[in-house]
Amino acid sequence: MTIENKVAYITGGTKGIGFGIAKILLENGVSVAFSGRKRDDVEKAEQDLKQYSENVLGVVSDVRNLESEEKAVKYTIEKFGRLDFVIANAGLGIFKPVDQLSAEEWNDMIETNLTGAFYTLKASVEELKKTEGYYITVSSLAGANFFENGTGYNASKFGVVGFTQAAMIDLRRYNIKSTVIMPGSVATNFNGNIPSEKDEWKIQPEDMGNLVLDILKMNPRVLPSKIEFRATKPAK
Repeated sequence: MTIENKVAYITGGTKGIGFGIAKILLENGVSVAFSGRKRDDVEKAEQDLKQYSENVLGVVSDVRNLESEEKAVKYTIEKFGRLDFVIANAGLGIFKPVDQLSAEEWNDMIETNLTGAFYTLKASVEELKKTEGYYITVSSLAGANFFENGTGYNASKFGVVGFTQAAMIDLRRYNIKSTVIMPGSVATNFNGNIPSEKDEWKIQPEDMGNLVLDILKMNPRVLPSKIEFRATKPAK
């Protein structure tokens, strides 16, 4: 599949996985709009991404708000004229025992990780119908494997997997393809981590970008609907 001159919208694109995906797509001729909650972060990421291509647009948007996502899609269309690929990547993790997890922390994870994926699709699906596009979500291996202190995060990521798989069945009648990616440990700022040499064994953000690139370039008859993606070596 030819992806050059196509247009992507990526949520949570100011750093980490989202930034890595944006970088790889820009280097391969895709115009990219990306979003983040904080204007300063969006403006810095936009400037950094322009070294790979000028065809980039940073948008301030909160995936927990449908109207905000609708505006982000609107700005994308105004800038680039179309929308072919949507990558719902924005995510949040808070890890505590269930008896210590607050209602606010639970809601933040569910609204960002799960409801956000729905709002992003809801805001973009009519444009994807026009282009017979692609919708990708970033879940986690935590979407299939539960662990201590992970109730809210597990619930949200299990939900993303189920949501994307069901959406795939609904959307393929419009020739829209859907894939959920379930990465393991990624070298990002997630959960307060500061990437350094100690993270070299992990999946790197550009690895996620190259995986998305491979997915988008597959023959249209092929649909990798769910992908588990992990580091080759075990955690150090």
